[in-house]
Amino acid sequence: MNISSFLASAAALVAGLTLAASASAATAHGDLIKPVNANQSINWFGYNQGSLEQGGKLFSSITGDWNVPTATAHTKGQDEFSSDWIGIGGGCVDAGCTVGDSTLIQTGTEQDVDSAGHGSYSAWWELIPAPSLTITTMTIAPGDHMHASIAETLVGSNVWSIVLQDVTRNETFSTTVPYSSTHLTAEWIEETPLIIDTSGSGFAALPNLSNVPFDFATTNGATANLKPAEEIQLVDANSGAVIGDPSAPDRDTDGFAACAWARTCKVPRS
Repeated sequence: MNISSFLASAAALVAGLTLAASASAATAHGDLIKPVNANQSINWFGYNQGSLEQGGKLFSSITGDWNVPTATAHTKGQDEFSSDWIGIGGGCVDAGCTVGDSTLIQTGTEQDVDSAGHGSYSAWWELIPAPSLTITTMTIAPGDHMHASIAETLVGSNVWSIVLQDVTRNETFSTTVPYSSTHLTAEWIEETPLIIDTSGSGFAALPNLSNVPFDFATTNGATANLKPAEEIQLVDANSGAVIGDPSAPDRDTDGFAACAWARTCKVPRS
């Protein structure tokens, strides 16, 4: 699939979601990557590994840890949204990001700021194209250490175990769900999510966020071995300016920092 076909299919998916949301007056968060080129996107930044880029590897499990960032208003009087998550699917299958993936299973945290400047935090999980589901049994706060895992219960079964832990608060959510995944990509991402409600849809404005260290990244039970070529920067859709930047991989090649509203990002300690 070329990039034009990928973006066209993603647009069709978004259009379908918008109709569903309008009918139910619901709000959905999360979407497939919208690439600008091999290493830039208008909605994701972080690290993405793809099956073709990895020599034909298929992804049956992923893990990752991060600290929930503090969110503050970047533009006064504006609603702003962000999320941090791990996922399988939805990213770039090849290193040039000319081949995309239409499936995505993910879990993570959300960090939002309303138009009055008040921050709010939550946890969620999602199976694209369904809307995200808030995890109401967890209390999320800035600085909380999160651990997440998504794993096929039996390789090839398309039955998935999703686990999200707030290590700081000793709270855990888990569920097991059927989902037909392509197994073609794996990612660790900070995102401006897709917001869909009765007034329309679009990618959220990015709040100010404290730097987020991701760590303990694995796929298929082994260290992810992240490479600088797998970095994705977030760019402004209008100006093309970089507004979110991942650092180079840490010394263990299983982590990095995600820096919002930054053109450069310092590598965290392992």
